[in-house]
Amino acid sequence: MKVLIIRFSSIGDIVLATPVVRALKQQLGAEVHFLTKRGFRGIVEANPYIDKVYAIDKKVGEVLPELKQEDYSYLIDLHHNLRSLQVKLALKGKAYSFNKLNWEKWLMARFKINRLPDKHIVDRYMETAAPLGVENDGKGLDYFIPEQDEVEVGAFLSANVLAEAREVPRFVAFAIGAAHNTKRLPTDKIISICKKIGLPVVLLGGPGEAEEGRQIAEAAGGHVFNTCGLLNLNQSASFVRQAYKVISHDTGLMHIAAAFGKDIISVWGNTIPEFGMYPYLPEGQGSNTTAEVKGLSCRPCSKIGYQACPRGHFRCMRNISEENIVSAVDGRGDA
Repeated sequence: MKVLIIRFSSIGDIVLATPVVRALKQQLGAEVHFLTKRGFRGIVEANPYIDKVYAIDKKVGEVLPELKQEDYSYLIDLHHNLRSLQVKLALKGKAYSFNKLNWEKWLMARFKINRLPDKHIVDRYMETAAPLGVENDGKGLDYFIPEQDEVEVGAFLSANVLAEAREVPRFVAFAIGAAHNTKRLPTDKIISICKKIGLPVVLLGGPGEAEEGRQIAEAAGGHVFNTCGLLNLNQSASFVRQAYKVISHDTGLMHIAAAFGKDIISVWGNTIPEFGMYPYLPEGQGSNTTAEVKGLSCRPCSKIGYQACPRGHFRCMRNISEENIVSAVDGRGDA
């Protein structure tokens, strides 16, 4: 059996697809191929359950000639968009496609009518592949870091922090980024939260967060370390794996933290956990504390996000309790 899984983006969605990958390999012994965008190839290349990775820059035509030579038994379309439709039409194999629940999400965001199933997206991904005879093994998510990307955390922490420690001290990883601004805490709130945390804090993010990370680290104190823009994704994942706890917005590093079974404080703005993409943590594998403002008539305002609050007040993030997030880090309460 040879199976092609299609998921072009993004970081979190690809990580959430890993239980399907593992089930196909371990339960059916299938040869598993994965089709994604080139920018996300590094997420799956080190996965031992994936036999071959195909990647595109923009168009599926870049790989269709090679895919046609593979003679797949099945196609598992976990993206379900125009590009994946082109692949399915070209390959003419038996395909199973993921239901993205766009109508239900639109109803929730537009009219606050909840027709969403009480089911995590991982379980819905598994349902897509279920006709092949696989089932959820309950082992959670996978994320594999290539050896060359493992980071020596102590090298990033100052001599002052390490002076009285015989080993690298516990630290909190804070993923400050997100694809949309309405999914991010305002910079001043991040600074305030970091000031109140009594442990070293490592800020994680891409080049787009480099300047914000610098501002936060300068304003929050010497126990805050900015790595934004300095690391690739796998190196950031290495920090997450070694962290004591992880604070994250609704973004890819949150799901990577879940793959490592970390204790997570997940921070939600315009999106909601009910969309089914909260940290996926099987019993005994870490914990999730949800930080959100319930009862806002305008929330959720989108299934994805905006560059700025459509109503201008940004209460979904502005009104989140900083003290509760800090208490969750300290293990003293829920956010």
